[in-house]
Amino acid sequence: MDRLRKPIGWLGARAENFLALILGALFVSFLVQIVFRYLLNLPLGWTVEFVSIAWLWGILFGYAFVVRESEVIRLDILYNLLPRGGRRAMDVVTGAICAGIFIWTLPYVWDYVTFMAIEKTAYMKIPFDWVFAIYMPFALSVILRCFISIWRGISGSGPAFDTTQSAGTHDYD
Repeated sequence: MDRLRKPIGWLGARAENFLALILGALFVSFLVQIVFRYLLNLPLGWTVEFVSIAWLWGILFGYAFVVRESEVIRLDILYNLLPRGGRRAMDVVTGAICAGIFIWTLPYVWDYVTFMAIEKTAYMKIPFDWVFAIYMPFALSVILRCFISIWRGISGSGPAFDTTQSAGTHDYD
């Protein structure tokens, strides 16, 4: 397992670099749009299209490959009121429902993404299957995270539930 830490860490760093490039390019194209639209009175269509695609890729790529489970924002007001067993059961049930929905929709999403190869974006002429392809790794990462949540709910263990290491995550007191 220790042999995998270094390559996984390297891949994680490259994913963070890629996400930083996406955000930087998004910001620069946003500034270009402001200059051309409001200072030069020459609106550019490609910048709006690029910002939309970069935003989509930034969110989905970021969740799939960069954001750690301990960094995910949760609304857990009612969750924290439950006893340990209730929280564990809730993790199993919600994880199973979420994973089930994503697994059920995966073939339909794949059909849609591959079908969209026939269309291209208006300005940049990027095939829409490339635009929407990021959804597949996102969906697979959601499914994986749900299974991890289910396992941790069943076993009641795991580093995500050690509050001394990660105070912002679930804790099973």
